Amino acid sequence: MGSSLSFLDVFAREPAAADGVSFARFVELALYHPEVGYYTAARRRVGRDRQADFFTATTFSPVFGELVVAAAAGLLREAGKDPATHAFVEVGAEPQGGALREVAHPFREYRTISLGQPLTVEGDCVLFSNELFDAQPFHCVARRREGWRELGVALRDGRLEQVDLPDFSAEVAAVLDRLPRDAAENYHIDLPLRTVPMLDRLVAQPWRGLFLAFDYGKTWDALATEHPQGTARTYSHQRMGGDLLKRPGEIDLTCHICWDWLVDALQSRGFGEALVESQEAFFAKRAGPALAQLMAAEARIFSPRKQALMQLMHPAHMGQKFQALHALRA
Repeated sequence: MGSSLSFLDVFAREPAAADGVSFARFVELALYHPEVGYYTAARRRVGRDRQADFFTATTFSPVFGELVVAAAAGLLREAGKDPATHAFVEVGAEPQGGALREVAHPFREYRTISLGQPLTVEGDCVLFSNELFDAQPFHCVARRREGWRELGVALRDGRLEQVDLPDFSAEVAAVLDRLPRDAAENYHIDLPLRTVPMLDRLVAQPWRGLFLAFDYGKTWDALATEHPQGTARTYSHQRMGGDLLKRPGEIDLTCHICWDWLVDALQSRGFGEALVESQEAFFAKRAGPALAQLMAAEARIFSPRKQALMQLMHPAHMGQKFQALHALRA
């Protein structure tokens, strides 16, 4: 039985609801509140039809999974590691989902960790995620005439409104020196500050091996200078929207992550060189033999497998819109 609470009921309980809570707190409630959160509800989120809200690369499995397996195993072998001694652990998989669910692989085992399950990873492994980091709550700031202001959400007369907060939250205050001093008035930046703490939770586990994350993101320079309206958006029934306060708890809320922050975090926490490559380039470099085999097998027909490959690799589809971050930890 569903919750009798509405999102507005939940939001109204916030101590500063009438004056404004941080945008990150609003997103946290909208996505992860145990009773009214988008990701905590039993709903179909991922798929290619209108009943789902969005599709991810895992929607194009088994092709995506086959390429991931080939690339991950190849990276381990390049480092002198045997994939057969490594577990493949996927963090953030949808229930009954996962990139390797239909795929033969050379790893010791394959397991998934979904929302709410204990995060336990140890020993030799490939730690893999697909669109995990963009699902974290994010802060928002805007440039005003007098300087940068943090944006929040307030409940007034039964409606949610975007407001300028009187003070910065601790998380935003810690990064104020990163914000561009010459930004135009009303320049808007969505700050994915919760991604590094998420990374810390993953790398704090006692494991060694390959870190591999697929997601969509930008460099800090691009976020700070090339996107004056920010990068946050909603997804519902395969449509992207811009009204972030509409139907909270019923639709996905997301923004581009900052790859620079994750690269720096990995390298400061004992990993070797951390690289970000477009999804297209990553598979072309790291899964070349598997790509060639797939193309040869489907050479004479435009099969569903070849169509999935085009979606994953073509620059106009997912090839350039998504990136892969990978690094090794001994």
